[in-house]
Amino acid sequence: MSVGKVWLVGAGPGDAGLLTCRGREVLEQADVVVYDRLAGDSVLSLMPAGAERINVGKSGGCHPVPQEEIEKILVAKALEGKKTVRLKGGDPFLFGRGGEEIEALAARGIPYEVIPGISSAIAVPECAGIPVTHRGLADSVHIITAHTREGGLAAQDYAALAHLGGTLVFLMGVSALPEICTRLQKEGWAPDTPAAAVECGTTARQRTLAGTLESLPRRAAEFKLRPPAVIVAGPTVSFAEKFDWHDSLPLWGVKVIVTRPKNRQGRLSRMLRSLGAEVVEFPIIETVPLDTPLPPLDAPWIGFTSASGVEYFFAALERENLDIRCIGSAKIAAVGKGTASALRARGLHVDLIPQISDGAHLADELASAAGSKKILLFRAENGSPELTSRLRELGADFSEIPLYRTTALPAPFIPRNPDAAVFASASAVRAFRRACPDLAVPFACCIGAQTAAEARRLGYGNIGTAKKAVLEELVETLKEHFRHNQCQALKTHQPE
Repeated sequence: MSVGKVWLVGAGPGDAGLLTCRGREVLEQADVVVYDRLAGDSVLSLMPAGAERINVGKSGGCHPVPQEEIEKILVAKALEGKKTVRLKGGDPFLFGRGGEEIEALAARGIPYEVIPGISSAIAVPECAGIPVTHRGLADSVHIITAHTREGGLAAQDYAALAHLGGTLVFLMGVSALPEICTRLQKEGWAPDTPAAAVECGTTARQRTLAGTLESLPRRAAEFKLRPPAVIVAGPTVSFAEKFDWHDSLPLWGVKVIVTRPKNRQGRLSRMLRSLGAEVVEFPIIETVPLDTPLPPLDAPWIGFTSASGVEYFFAALERENLDIRCIGSAKIAAVGKGTASALRARGLHVDLIPQISDGAHLADELASAAGSKKILLFRAENGSPELTSRLRELGADFSEIPLYRTTALPAPFIPRNPDAAVFASASAVRAFRRACPDLAVPFACCIGAQTAAEARRLGYGNIGTAKKAVLEELVETLKEHFRHNQCQALKTHQPE
């Protein structure tokens, strides 16, 4: 067996949007992912479904997997011929012990590549409105670790640090915060020098405690500051409130799980991120094409109940060496705007979209429009029965052709403390509940009444239903909920 390769990937400060393009490319192709505690859920959600996942997370003073064992794991997986990603919080070489891991790989002749990451030392202050340099106030920035390799407090030369000027950024410094503030004052920094601690920076749990060298230790104790947190001291901290750009975003402080299939997540995730949400892409279902032979396509009406159905219909045409001309002058019905958009993208005009986007209303309007004429329905195998049951009640002449199957996926990992989950189908609700039975979901946001009914049946208590079955209304439902409910528990300056 040929030797594999190891990629040391900087995962950035927590938000998947701050993972580099190269880092994401490598991560999505990995056979094995060896990851840290500081890799955010939105980054972990990018791990391939079939990859082996090994959690070697560390926290202050707790190393369940010793560094030497991590190095042995990387060597062993590479010798098995695996494409192995070592996913490290922040940047691999900034207090990340990446050099030690490379030494272990090089000693065994294992190929490796280092993919830099955005360091929390820069990104976290910036996301809290704190520039680490600013003309006229700070022309340098100095990054210091507050912990030693063995897990104790680092023995810093505070006299030297105090004479550096500029901005001082301390990583892994929660337990050392009182000492940092006291020693800097002892070495000549004024007690009213601006200082801040930023907890869980760049994520929905970001919390900024701003004060001075004199007041910050008291505020940190009062608000129970917890790691991971970045400590910043220097005059630029005074910009924290003025430059804070997150608070104006309507979903800032909200962690949302998106359960759509992987190939359907992009647009919704982008909409949520633009509103400030931390998005965890959590594909818990997938669609699998079926080799169903197409019937004669000479019916006066053709109906589609999903964008996936449109996609697989055209795939079936290609498989059978046909094209859209075979439907002749058939009229086309779509269950909602999303499905209609998928049809229009293929150059097809949609003749019927029901006022309310669900199976029952599609059945009513389609049966009325078609009368006694034949209807062909292209949909999922074992799709919702409300459409076909209602058509039978109305005496419609129809045939349903299953083009794909929706299957549940295992949970790639268990997300930590979400504020909401978004469900675009009843099958997604069922798959998510099965994969994460004990995960508390404070708010289940559902695209329609049928999906909401399934969420209610499976025990979700706080449920919101979009007014229309389109992504825009789904997002609006989330915004309305969090506008009227103070669920953003860790917003700037607020205690947990």
